[in-house]
Amino acid sequence: MDLLLEADPSTEQIHTYLDGSDIYTVLSDGQTVGVCVLKPHSETTLELMNIAVEPTQQGSGIGRQLLQYVISESRNKQAKELVLGTGTFGYQLAFYQREGFRVVGIDKDFFLDNYDEPVIENGIQHKDMLRLQLIL
Repeated sequence: MDLLLEADPSTEQIHTYLDGSDIYTVLSDGQTVGVCVLKPHSETTLELMNIAVEPTQQGSGIGRQLLQYVISESRNKQAKELVLGTGTFGYQLAFYQREGFRVVGIDKDFFLDNYDEPVIENGIQHKDMLRLQLIL
């Protein structure tokens, strides 16, 4: 749970999407250093709900390799699209765009309406969520 909280600061929100999801982990010396949660919405659509890397391992390529693996697995499952939601700014947006995800919508006030505590990054409060899509 600690690792999932790196990408989603709400235990309550995490519990809403774990059931029925596939969870991928990256192990190093027996320790989990990366995790990704992928939830099916239909036979053709999967949603990346959470991807996180142990803070001491960030910047080492683990997250990129994990995301590329999940994209490959999604194709193997015959999915047609992989979707996700993320904040409107920050390193995460560029992380996904480098792998080919494109912005397809905005959920106004998502972070205000769904989180009890403000979600702050680099001193700025997240308010809206960008919806991204990767056509497989």
